Amino acid sequence: MANKNLSFNRLVRADLRQNRISFAGVAVSVFVATMLMTGLGVLIESGLRGGLVPERYSAADVVVGGKQSLSIYGDLPVPLIERVLLPAGTEQEISKLPGVASVAADVTVPMASAERRIDAHPWSASSMSGFGIREGRAPSAADEVVLTESTAAAIGDIVPLAHGGIRAEYRVMGIAAAPVEPVRAEHAFLSEDRIAQLDPRGGAAQVLGIAAAEGTAPVALAADIAAKFPNLSVQTGDARGDVEFLDSGAARSSLVTVGAAFASTCLLVAMFIVSSTLSLSMQSRRRDFALLRAVGAEPAQVHRLVAREVFAVGLVAAIFGAAPGYLLATVLQSAFVQAGLIPGDFALAFSPLPALGATILVLVAGWSAARIAARRPARIDPVEALQEAANGPVSIGRARRITGIALGAAGLLLSAVPLAVRGQSAAGAAAGAAIILIISLALLGPVLVAFAVRWIASLFHWKSASTYLASANSAANAPRLASAITPIALGISLGLVQIGAPSILANEANLQAQAGVVAQLRVSAPGGLSNERVEDIAATPGVAVVNPVTVSQAVLQQAVAYGDQPPSSSGFVLQGIRPLATAGTMDLKVQEGSLEALTGDHRIALSSNARQALGLNVGDDVAGYFGDGAPLEATVVAIYERGLGFGDVTMSNDVVRSHTASGLNGFALVGTGDDSDATRQVLSDSGFEVSGGSGLGAAGAAERSQQGWVSVVALVVILGYIAIAVVNTLMMATGQRSREFALMQLIGASRRQVRAMMRKESLIVAVLAVMFGVAIAVPPLVGMSVGISGHPLPHLSVLPSLTVIGSMCALAVIAVAVSTRSTLRRRPMDEIGSRQ
Repeated sequence: MANKNLSFNRLVRADLRQNRISFAGVAVSVFVATMLMTGLGVLIESGLRGGLVPERYSAADVVVGGKQSLSIYGDLPVPLIERVLLPAGTEQEISKLPGVASVAADVTVPMASAERRIDAHPWSASSMSGFGIREGRAPSAADEVVLTESTAAAIGDIVPLAHGGIRAEYRVMGIAAAPVEPVRAEHAFLSEDRIAQLDPRGGAAQVLGIAAAEGTAPVALAADIAAKFPNLSVQTGDARGDVEFLDSGAARSSLVTVGAAFASTCLLVAMFIVSSTLSLSMQSRRRDFALLRAVGAEPAQVHRLVAREVFAVGLVAAIFGAAPGYLLATVLQSAFVQAGLIPGDFALAFSPLPALGATILVLVAGWSAARIAARRPARIDPVEALQEAANGPVSIGRARRITGIALGAAGLLLSAVPLAVRGQSAAGAAAGAAIILIISLALLGPVLVAFAVRWIASLFHWKSASTYLASANSAANAPRLASAITPIALGISLGLVQIGAPSILANEANLQAQAGVVAQLRVSAPGGLSNERVEDIAATPGVAVVNPVTVSQAVLQQAVAYGDQPPSSSGFVLQGIRPLATAGTMDLKVQEGSLEALTGDHRIALSSNARQALGLNVGDDVAGYFGDGAPLEATVVAIYERGLGFGDVTMSNDVVRSHTASGLNGFALVGTGDDSDATRQVLSDSGFEVSGGSGLGAAGAAERSQQGWVSVVALVVILGYIAIAVVNTLMMATGQRSREFALMQLIGASRRQVRAMMRKESLIVAVLAVMFGVAIAVPPLVGMSVGISGHPLPHLSVLPSLTVIGSMCALAVIAVAVSTRSTLRRRPMDEIGSRQ
């Protein structure tokens, strides 16, 4: 047995030496795949363990706040965008616990100066960040303020600060300093009574900072508090930043979600690329496998040989590919910061786990691809194997053909779902059809390529030898050509879908927002509008109607549960409006019911998309949560169409505003008389920020913009991998034809004629890749467009789409040209003699 294993290992090593060019291509594919998977693994781990370092709460040993997320059965927690309040009496109960030296309660009130936004806090919360009076004294009266050293203010200065658009003057009574000055926001400190006047909840504690008694470990104290208050977030160390910054939890969730989705797509692409590369490697070794089968090698031995070869090459490539993955993670972090997905100071978490996981996943994917690639040479009859080694495979197998046709039909059916069911969920099904169609192309590639080449040949009269040879070679070597075309078509189709999906969604949202706003003006103030300022707008001459609008969040449960599982929940943009003022300010295109019925705490209107997702109709009851985690129970009173432009859920403004952290209106839509310009000027002179009503951005536009940028980042990375794979595959395919090039030269063809033939082959590859790539992308894009906008013609960004197509085709032409020149450098006689 030992001798057999030794002989087998020698055969493996001999194969690796003899076919090092083919295995180099496999190694490149595995190297890049491991690098990608490692980088994405770092992002996923950072979503679980990374975060923001605390600033304002850096001096507190333990920080306690409300849980800023909702647990969803079978899914990731949904982050809440509004500050979750602490239960009444929490401060008193915690102060009585053993090991607690002191407790400070913090409240944040948004204010604005002429230059910037300022977060105001009660002076009693200054101890949480280590702020102390450097000069002057603490505030005690309602018109007194303490500013930080970063402000250019002096004791006794009068500074104007506005809250909700209401401006007030404060006298600077002190300048505070901290060991570590906060940089994310400007802070000011007011008296506790003044904070209670400004805060919509009367100064109720939002966050508690706890100082541990001497001899008490903060971690142990945090564990005791968490045990007594399991529904609160109790943090120590760097995790205190999760309580301080609301965007920390959202960034965590985004990294996990985007990283996981991105990683699954990359793994699928890696499977395609590695399979395509291995397929070319198997084709170049048909003679070797034929001889092995002819001398008695069993199918299991061929499988074992290929698996060991791929594992040996893949393991080395994966080990070298893991290290650059950590560098890639930092590059992706910078890209996501630019996209606004995560804060710039979000710290990544680094450990060996992403590299280990990526190596295992890529090796398993490589092993699976090796099993598939070795299936035909392992099972083929020895005599047929020798014949195929000389002439190439005649056709693909019956099972492969049936599977490819079935998947193609399934992809087309999924793309057609929006024709029967409208909505974003139907559009999502159409988007998933692209992957199925790509798999179908990979399976049916040789048949489709052979047919397409014959069809192209019938359109032209071949007037030159190089053109004839290019056509004949392409038709005769359809499997090899399909291996080169598939990754290019994959890149084109993925690129078009990735570009098209956010473009279709954003275009429809903007159209809905523009068509739905009938108000002449949009009025706002830095930090938000108070109800008093809304009434001032209504009293302005020329104003006919005012509709204050607040945008927040709602997490709603589906109407139907499946089996014993609890009902699923989904997050939506929640819009608060004044129901009786909608007629003169906005048109949501109501389909059923009436928006005027939204008066009251338990009335809700849903978009047609939300109704479809939740399975609800007018008159049904819905349950869920507001953006601050408070329970939401309401009855559906209206269904409207323009959810993308205005938010999928609408309630009374008073209800929504009471569940926001600031308690302020976001803006107001104002309907005016005939002279809107004069009214606009009056409002501007009153200190408001005024713009045209038609300039209102679509609700959720920031989130869609982030998703669009994330799609661009994902597209760039995936296309970069595919581009490397395209070059790798084409250079392998061209290098394997060195004996063919040598024979052509020996019978009289010049190198120039060979290069001309290869140029035309590369053009055939590019043309067919564009045809197949576009053909795969069109059904999903049409389905998404129908599902979202109702129109079959998708809205695409022309320049990015042409860039994707042009760059992939240019890569094909350049790679073939370079590899052809490199292959032709060898002497024909030496090349003919080197292979038998």
